[in-house]
Amino acid sequence: MKTLIKNINIIDPKKEEIDVNSSIAVDNGQIKDIGKNISQNKSNYENIVDGEDNYILSGFIDSHVHLMARGFVNSDYMSDPLSYYFYKGAENCRKTLECGITTARDCGLLDYGVKLSANKGLIYSPKLQISIMPISITGGHFDITLKSGYDMIPQYPGFPHPVANGVEGVIRKTREIVRSGADFVKVMASGGVISESDSPQDIQYNKKELKGIVDEANRLGKKKVATHCHGLGGLELSLKAGVHSIEHGTSITKNLAQEMIKKGTFLIPTFSVIQWQRKQAKKKVLPEDKIPKALEVSKIHKENIEIAYNEGVKIAMGTDSGVHEHGQNLKELEHLVNMGMDEREALIAGTLTSAECLGLEDKIGSIETGKSADFIITKKNPLENIKSLQDKNNLKIIIQDGNIIKNILN
Repeated sequence: MKTLIKNINIIDPKKEEIDVNSSIAVDNGQIKDIGKNISQNKSNYENIVDGEDNYILSGFIDSHVHLMARGFVNSDYMSDPLSYYFYKGAENCRKTLECGITTARDCGLLDYGVKLSANKGLIYSPKLQISIMPISITGGHFDITLKSGYDMIPQYPGFPHPVANGVEGVIRKTREIVRSGADFVKVMASGGVISESDSPQDIQYNKKELKGIVDEANRLGKKKVATHCHGLGGLELSLKAGVHSIEHGTSITKNLAQEMIKKGTFLIPTFSVIQWQRKQAKKKVLPEDKIPKALEVSKIHKENIEIAYNEGVKIAMGTDSGVHEHGQNLKELEHLVNMGMDEREALIAGTLTSAECLGLEDKIGSIETGKSADFIITKKNPLENIKSLQDKNNLKIIIQDGNIIKNILN
């Protein structure tokens, strides 16, 4: 379908000036032309969208979601049928897309069938990169076995069990994850907040094990590896092993930040989940054994991420939604601004840098000819107020691959 988006103000956060009263021509889901001199002849297009002097940005990318997760309430996971989670996953995909996330990287507990359904247009969803299931040591951050002995991991052929130990064990598990349809591999390199049996500072895989995962993932089609890291030891070992991205990065130091820059490693801070857990801990809503861990992590997270930012580490936007509420993803941009970024930097983190993290910078992440026609159109200028992106009524139009997902403008 050929579409013309006219009378629009294009925000490219890499540029100081907004391209006012401009137009974008779309053909077959791709951006074909941009500028003021594009033909306005109606006969050239099957669809014309009047931007009415609003603002258009590239669709946002969330680099860390859990679309089939809905919190980690043990009783729910023990009682609800697995089929319910697939339907909830579809709803969570829709919520995420409708808040302006046109692409997402799922960091665990989402099977290939959900991605296939999205690709075939059976559900409304961001375009997806998936990791199927994180890899965890016995008793680690994704060994969700309760003290009663009940294992909360669903018994389902599309979900390889996450637990693997030793070099041979993690290599085998990496192969199972990739066989199941993973686009990248997620590894729990340190303990976490919602874990049953560990501390956020705990080291969970040694250097040989992490290197075994990275090497095997690379051998199996150059798959990238993302590691969950709160603790200093997990961060150090992950960088030595050559991982592609660090998730959370709570204990990052200046020296480690410089090492990340040398290696081109991405950092996804996930402020949204850290701040959500802090609030839940203060309200004493979290389980009692999780409260000290949530407060410990939130106490040091922001100041350490600011160190990484000041050093120049590549920061991509990720929310860890699924641990907390879906559909509030763009609040992460406000957190990035509160940390120290200006609005332009936050927009870049949520678009082009996230696209680079996913290895898709030639396809998405900016409004350029040849790239996918993924856009959001807003009434308010987010460069003046980044929080305005959290207002669903301000998101007038959402377009994904040239298809209009939402239009409350005209």
